[in-house]
Amino acid sequence: MSRMPDQEKREQPISKLWDPKFPFRPDKFPFFYGWVIVLAGTLAVVFSIPGQTMGFSVFTDTLIEELGLNRVQLSTAYCVGTVASGLSLPFFGRLYDRIGARRMIVYSAMATGIVLLYLSQIRNILDGLSSLMSVSRVIIAFVIITFGFFLIRASAQGVLTMTGRNAIGKWFDHNRGKAFALSGVFTAFSFSFAPRGLKWMSDKFGWSGAWLILGLVTICIMAGLGWLLFRDNPEECGLRMDGNRESKTKSKIHEDAVAHRDFKLHESLRTWPFWAFNLSFSFISLYTTAVTFHIISIGKSLGRNEVEVIGYFVPMAVVSVLSNLFMGWVSSRTKLKYLLAVVNAAGFVSVLGVIHLDTNLGVVSYIIGNGIAGGGFACLSGIVWPRFYGRRWLGSVSGVSMSSMVIASGIGPLFFGASFALFDAYMPILWVCSLMPALLLIGSSWADNPQRYSGRT
Repeated sequence: MSRMPDQEKREQPISKLWDPKFPFRPDKFPFFYGWVIVLAGTLAVVFSIPGQTMGFSVFTDTLIEELGLNRVQLSTAYCVGTVASGLSLPFFGRLYDRIGARRMIVYSAMATGIVLLYLSQIRNILDGLSSLMSVSRVIIAFVIITFGFFLIRASAQGVLTMTGRNAIGKWFDHNRGKAFALSGVFTAFSFSFAPRGLKWMSDKFGWSGAWLILGLVTICIMAGLGWLLFRDNPEECGLRMDGNRESKTKSKIHEDAVAHRDFKLHESLRTWPFWAFNLSFSFISLYTTAVTFHIISIGKSLGRNEVEVIGYFVPMAVVSVLSNLFMGWVSSRTKLKYLLAVVNAAGFVSVLGVIHLDTNLGVVSYIIGNGIAGGGFACLSGIVWPRFYGRRWLGSVSGVSMSSMVIASGIGPLFFGASFALFDAYMPILWVCSLMPALLLIGSSWADNPQRYSGRT
């Protein structure tokens, strides 16, 4: 089991406010406090929805109208802001390692809320700056929305998500797969219904009012619950990972599920498994975001109407949940490289399904393939880093991975849009996309846990 090295523990909290025993002691709970962390970490991921692609998609047409930008200009702003936010995440990963999950969740939730308040006033900001500056209104609009995209993607999709998932990973060892599977079920359904909820808020309170409410709720509820419920690790609370029940489960655990040492970031980057998993996750982020962003247009080009393609997401969510649960259950009983191979194979099937979306077999392939890949991605992306590289520098390692995924999610829609603009079709980029999971499927064969070769400390 990976332990926090005594000589490298963070300094003790400088005030009672951050004391792990305040306002209550987690070791006095009648059940293992790690399950409270699962709840809190899941809520953090759910509160990141306003910074996710599906969260912004509801407001896309409204922003185009309110800011006076065309679709290409707004998409470019989204891409630039997303890529910039991705480049910032390694820094925030290192910060996580220094200050811990509890402070990080409070700061990131407050930052997310403030950014949402900024976005709610973006039309007023545009009007004010336009009256003060002799610069084109379009340029000002582009700059302020790009800045907004950067902030919300960094704080919500990036740091809030990373902190929530890392917190869960630090509290579990043998039961890490189960913890992420349970978290993934709630997250999957929340993400599935989020667009409808955001659309309802926008219709009832207006786009500005919706963002204003979301910002205040994030600051008051998520930041408050984050401070109340989050703790950095079980050791500081007088507990052990999994709740001191190792002996009951150890016999069922695969030897590769145990971390013997902590890898620093530069050590992690020198191993092939890091790149095999990171590239796989990044491809899924790129491909899934791009297809979701352009799904109506893709469907139309292949003879499918809007109602049909939007309807695919309901059965896909069901498949994703089942995939998440299965991989979470089996993850502690087998090598993760086998599950990575399944995810890449499913990604390949999904791409082929989109290519042949004009057939019933293509629709089924897309739904099942994307569902399995998405569920596996949600599960493995939380499990692999603490298992392969330990917990001490988890923020640094996961920060680089999150950076890659966020950047990929930003450039994916642009690549697909460029393909349609240049060739009047999505097929060229889709065929290119089919190569990536096929190559990564082969590469997963060598993605063994580096703990096997690192020795024990």
